[in-house]
Amino acid sequence: MKWVGLTAAALLVVVLATIGIADRKSPSSSSQASALASNPSLDTGTQLSGPAPDFTLTNQFGRPVSIHSFRGKVVLLAFNDSECTTICPLTTTAMVNAKGMLGAAGKNVALLGVDANPDAISVSNVRAYSRAHGMLHQWDFVTGSLPALRRVWKDYKIAVQIEQGEIDHTPALFAIDTHGHLAKLYITQMSYASVDQLAQVLAQEASELLPNHPTLASLKSYEQIPPLGPSTKTTLPAADGGSVALGPGTSPRLYVFFASWASQTLDLNKGLAALNQYQSMAAARGLPGLTAVDEGSVEPSARALPAFLKQLPHPLSYPVAVDRSGRIADGYEVQDQPWLVLTSASGRILWYYDVSTQGWLSTSALAKRVHAALTSAPKVKQPSPAEVPQVLAGSPGPLASLHQQAGQVLGSEDALTQRLQSLRGYSVVINAWASWCGPCRTEFPLFASASVRYGKKVAFLGFDTNDSPVDARSFLADHPVSYPSYQGTTGQVHGLLPQGLIGLPTTIFVSPSGKIAYVHSGQYDSQGTLDQDVGQYASGG
Repeated sequence: MKWVGLTAAALLVVVLATIGIADRKSPSSSSQASALASNPSLDTGTQLSGPAPDFTLTNQFGRPVSIHSFRGKVVLLAFNDSECTTICPLTTTAMVNAKGMLGAAGKNVALLGVDANPDAISVSNVRAYSRAHGMLHQWDFVTGSLPALRRVWKDYKIAVQIEQGEIDHTPALFAIDTHGHLAKLYITQMSYASVDQLAQVLAQEASELLPNHPTLASLKSYEQIPPLGPSTKTTLPAADGGSVALGPGTSPRLYVFFASWASQTLDLNKGLAALNQYQSMAAARGLPGLTAVDEGSVEPSARALPAFLKQLPHPLSYPVAVDRSGRIADGYEVQDQPWLVLTSASGRILWYYDVSTQGWLSTSALAKRVHAALTSAPKVKQPSPAEVPQVLAGSPGPLASLHQQAGQVLGSEDALTQRLQSLRGYSVVINAWASWCGPCRTEFPLFASASVRYGKKVAFLGFDTNDSPVDARSFLADHPVSYPSYQGTTGQVHGLLPQGLIGLPTTIFVSPSGKIAYVHSGQYDSQGTLDQDVGQYASGG
């Protein structure tokens, strides 16, 4: 499944279209409430009302399961792709941990998952996911015929679609009270480090819904947990009992992030073993050495990794570190498992590769990709705003006209459509943003840089959504870019995206023929990841 971090507020626009909403409840501690509210990696939950839509589907053991069969218990109901390697494992890990935080009272909480993968709806699919994640006897993961599942998705307002062969669905989790009524909706964010914090949010919600309001044994802070990226030196425990150093050094480094449960959907044994060949080649050809990082924060147990490594036919020739906090995965911008990341000696992300969706690369193909990323990495200093016009001088007419309107706020969707027609023959990168959107503000400098370096071949445009013209112009004055923006709402891009925008930021790559080449939902966290997508999806980039 493909999932990228969308703001919870934006997703709620879709999910809550016809579900009753009441006022939110505040956590008991004001300091905790403040920390929770300001933590972008956590959804505080939105209060719901009304009965939870009932259904009867089949669980991983082939037995019928209905919502009404759990009356008297609090139900944590999540929608999960049965072959998911991205955000679903974060959700299910948090669910299991939440129940554990309640101690003996956990017996009054039921964990329930509904399959949200239209291409994998057999009982064997939900059983395989449950077994891989150590949840076979810890929850009910239900499935059914596609028409039956679609009725449930519709009742709970879950968007499920297939884009470019990958499954996209709303990462929603519902808390249902002991009387079968909807209590709250949570949207899981793509953050490995916040899994235990999410578990505590869910455990506290379950406690509020249980009659005796059981207390949690200990409370974690809801302060945002800072990631540890490749520009920071750090040391992780090694799988063999030693330690592994990560971060900047004297040379670039290649990392492979993985979790043992990825074996459910691909040949993890074969892929990791093949990387032994890359490690040997790297030494001979002067390519970056390889380090593996197991994402321990979402492993089903501490025994999972040792058991997996023990059954490999040959030991791995490269070090295997264990990231139990999730801070490394977040810092290295891991969005899936397995995930390859190439970093520079100074700690910049130069290239990444999603193995789960694109498959393992052969040794020679991997070497070529790494070599190309190293040689194409930008080495020039970013020009100042005053120097940008000189850098972009000589651009083709249609692109030069964009540069002349740098930082302006123009018309709405109709004007954007006309502009796109005038740009036929050029690849176009459209960044949907808003002045009030924190992730948009964070990634804006990356687009400022990319639009200058690629601006003579690729057209860049902004689409300012659900914003006031005054706020938009003020924002652009403080965040200069070499292209104009058009204004509208999240629903006013139907000419490009039939379903409209479901979150900010979103970046749309349009081919020279005017067709959608790729849609990236969520924030770009590094120049390397944005540049890679420009190079891959914007011809001439």
